[in-house]
Amino acid sequence: MLTLYVIKSCDTCRKARKALDSRGIPFRTHDLRDDGVSATLLDELLARVSLATLLNKRSTTWRSLDEETKVSLDTDKAKELMQQAPTLLKRPLLDTGDDIIVGYRDGDYDALSH
Repeated sequence: MLTLYVIKSCDTCRKARKALDSRGIPFRTHDLRDDGVSATLLDELLARVSLATLLNKRSTTWRSLDEETKVSLDTDKAKELMQQAPTLLKRPLLDTGDDIIVGYRDGDYDALSH
């Protein structure tokens, strides 16, 4: 079954959920704030998606970090920060089993089948 990683207050995440629902595609939802971001989850995601792709540099949380933290960020520090602040993860993240689809734009899920 597909897993959609979201933050429930995120408009783009709501659009992604609606797109899957409208296609009748079953999925489970994992709220990154409510359900948490474990080190294991981050390791699984980073094994399949680069840190540059996963890190949300447009977030308010990222912009609020001091410049030294941003410049010296390595994978371990990024994982620690993402666990503390799930908004540092781009979202939604759709785990299809084969791929991780990062973000959502209309049409992104058109190729998925039930």
